[in-house]
Amino acid sequence: MKVVLFCGGFGTRLREHSTEIPKPLVAIGERPIIWHLMKYYAHYGHKEFVLCLGFGGDLLREYFLNFNPYLSGDFSLGPKGQLDPATSELDDWKITFVDTGLHSNLGQRLLRVKQYLADEEMFLVNYSDALTDLPLPEYLDFFRGHDAVGGFVAVWPRGSFHTVQVGENGVVEGFQAMDGNDTWVNGGFMVFRNGIFDVLEEGEELVEEPFQRLIAKNQLVAYRYSGFWAAMDTFKDKIMYDRMNGSGERPWAVWDR
Repeated sequence: MKVVLFCGGFGTRLREHSTEIPKPLVAIGERPIIWHLMKYYAHYGHKEFVLCLGFGGDLLREYFLNFNPYLSGDFSLGPKGQLDPATSELDDWKITFVDTGLHSNLGQRLLRVKQYLADEEMFLVNYSDALTDLPLPEYLDFFRGHDAVGGFVAVWPRGSFHTVQVGENGVVEGFQAMDGNDTWVNGGFMVFRNGIFDVLEEGEELVEEPFQRLIAKNQLVAYRYSGFWAAMDTFKDKIMYDRMNGSGERPWAVWDR
């Protein structure tokens, strides 16, 4: 199953970290977040990727064209400088790079890669800014069990915000951290049947008008998942990821289990 990765946004909330690189190239340890995400999908056998490029597209191309497999993992350096092993995960990955426009929204980006998905009954889509330990086969079995065109993983939002219930007289009736309550958000791990292109029109944002059309036809499903999920929206989120990676607490690294 092909994996479409949106890589063209400006990542404005991460500009405190860098104004030069696109969000998918923000590093967690030795590798950018997009590598961690692709490694996740490849672990479950999905090794064909379509990258929707925009801002920083040249840097993403350069990263993969000059990919260095020795920046992570174990290897041996021989007495004469020979390296072992000399293989990398890219040896069996297929990556298609598509320029989908500097200012395109997600719906436009998906339409720009439609030709690369023509033979796909189903395909995966991701915002490329979050990681999870979601059991992907279980999620896809759930989706296949429904007569739906689109699906996404619903997760609990992470953050320091609290939900507040306020009575008519202004008296607070409830106050609860967002983590673990009954508030669910779109976690960005989406799956579509090719019929999505029948409800997505030029210029539309992917999760606005098309999702409303699917909802009206009972063709959109959500898989609720309360395990690890975290987006890298801000510099604070990057620090969280760096600390987890440094401590060896990497729940998203399902390939290490």
